[in-house]
Amino acid sequence: MREWVTVSSELLWRPEQYKPGHSHLSRFIRYLGEQGIARIEGWDALHEFSIEEPEAFWGAVIEYTGLKLQKAPDAILRGDSLISTEWLPGAQLNFAENLLAPVAAAPGQAERIISFFEDGRVVRHSNQDLLRDVAALAAWLRQSGVGAGDRVAGILGHGYEAIVAMLATTSIGAIWSSASPDFGVEAIVDRFGQIEPRVLIIANGYGYGGRLFERADQVPALRAGLSSVERVVIVRQQPECAMPGDDQGESWTDVLASRAGAPLAFTPVPASHPVCILFSSGTTGVPKCIVHGTAGLLLNHASELFFHADLQTGDRFLYFTTCGWMMWNWQISGLLADAVLVTYDGSPGYPSLDRLWRIAESERLTHFGASARYLAACRQSGLKPSVDHDLSQLRMVFSTGSPLLASEFDWFYQDGAPHALLGSIIGGTDICGCFLGSNPLLPVRRGEIQAPMLGKDIAAFDEDGHPVAEGRGELVCRSPVPSMPVGFWNDKGGHRYRSAYFERFPGVWAHGDFIGFTASGGAVVYGRSDTTLNPGGVRIGTAEIYRQVEVLPEVADSLVAGRPVDGDEEIVLLIKLKSGYELDEAARQRLKQQIRTGASPRHVPRQLLAVPDIPYSRSGKKVEIAITKMLRGEDFRGNISALANPESLDEIWHMLDRAGLI
Repeated sequence: MREWVTVSSELLWRPEQYKPGHSHLSRFIRYLGEQGIARIEGWDALHEFSIEEPEAFWGAVIEYTGLKLQKAPDAILRGDSLISTEWLPGAQLNFAENLLAPVAAAPGQAERIISFFEDGRVVRHSNQDLLRDVAALAAWLRQSGVGAGDRVAGILGHGYEAIVAMLATTSIGAIWSSASPDFGVEAIVDRFGQIEPRVLIIANGYGYGGRLFERADQVPALRAGLSSVERVVIVRQQPECAMPGDDQGESWTDVLASRAGAPLAFTPVPASHPVCILFSSGTTGVPKCIVHGTAGLLLNHASELFFHADLQTGDRFLYFTTCGWMMWNWQISGLLADAVLVTYDGSPGYPSLDRLWRIAESERLTHFGASARYLAACRQSGLKPSVDHDLSQLRMVFSTGSPLLASEFDWFYQDGAPHALLGSIIGGTDICGCFLGSNPLLPVRRGEIQAPMLGKDIAAFDEDGHPVAEGRGELVCRSPVPSMPVGFWNDKGGHRYRSAYFERFPGVWAHGDFIGFTASGGAVVYGRSDTTLNPGGVRIGTAEIYRQVEVLPEVADSLVAGRPVDGDEEIVLLIKLKSGYELDEAARQRLKQQIRTGASPRHVPRQLLAVPDIPYSRSGKKVEIAITKMLRGEDFRGNISALANPESLDEIWHMLDRAGLI
């Protein structure tokens, strides 16, 4: 049984504000009773049923959400441990077929994908557009020799073409992977070089903050760095940016036109067949390639988007994200629930922070998601969306990426969208989903995540692996989750996968966050328990920054850590300079430009500081966690005997103190 922290907090939203019985969760409880599966009275009983009777629960999820299986499974799940669990063994199915089934069943020319761009362009695509273009691209991929198990990679802005590319890839049983076009060549090669894609689909540029960034010049370097790529498709996502020459790739429009009128077909694959590859942050080296299985991702997204996001037929859903963040995958799976997807490509603050709220009004959004950092910026800027816009259709607003502060709850229920459910959610790339989050059956309490997700037995463990009775502990999951990875790419024997999640507490998934539970059943997240950086909700590994900084002639060594600021996290870069150099303004700008170009704008540190020395362990590893704790105001001396140069910690502490960073 879970031990709860005794915390009282103000009620800000009540489930009575929903129409009685309107939510999928309410209807699912009735469905379980009507089908003779289980008699459920309320949320607590439903969550307990989902944990104690996983086969009955997940089988009911398949039936209720209408997931399509081309061959029935031998069982719903099988295995004697979290890491050995198989989902739907023996089944045959297709990921794209499930996402497109509601689209194919929809009548007429109804809108399905609405794409907004920073420059003011709005492009609307119908159900027929989506089905036609997915079929054409899938046929072109087949004609190009791409088949089940091959990889297709996209470097695209969040818009229509990325959605078409993912659906076309998965429709033929190939494996999709994507990145944002603001990543530099090296960062992209670090990722895609490991998975060896046969086809690369890339945008010709992107817009951000009122500026255009050309990407045609990247294509030769990408082709050189990704030797597996046989064909390149160029998408003209920015009309004002140049297109590469014909010798560098084929245009998106020509590719689709070449196979216009092709029939839409779906290749069935086994349940555990990889559907997409996401990437870890790369804290200790190049990013890990996290492989998600077809059935597991469908099951998990169906449960989360139907029951916790409460997406219903005709709902209109925008999540501000990029194609390099797992929230992109999460939003696109909204097609499962017959939702209309609204996308935005650009800066959420250009020309003003009000831009996304204006879209919410004009498009009559029912669901809207962004980072906690964005909501904090809205509060700090004094925005009043509830006053300035008609948000009467908005039922649910999601926040993730970092803990949502109580002050953001206060702002939201005063000036944001007071009638809507504010759903703070927590999960990650690792499961391409959520462990805890929104729940239309429960109230929203100030500063709290509402509850664990269905099917997920969540707890907070102390260092000895026992549930904590009070205070914070390590977030763990004690039940198998469908979208736990089927493994890491090129991880023969699964050693790296087991090491990443199951070694901290044997047999239990350790997620790497500090969390505490409340008496009401909610939770409070305190941030990462490891050294992964998370500015603005985008996970960044320190190694990705080191690879850019430590090639510069003036840098002898460096260390990166995250500093909590107003509910978010900013990157702090400590530099040990070589003799004869100083960290003047020119050097600062040179460092930032190197990181921006080689990694991405999100990797650029907010704070740069020259220090005499970088702390190392006796085994030769940088001691990032000590500086992270220092910046959090925690005891950073810990096991100081493990350091080769313990005096460096005091020197850094004094310098950070003088700089006003602690």
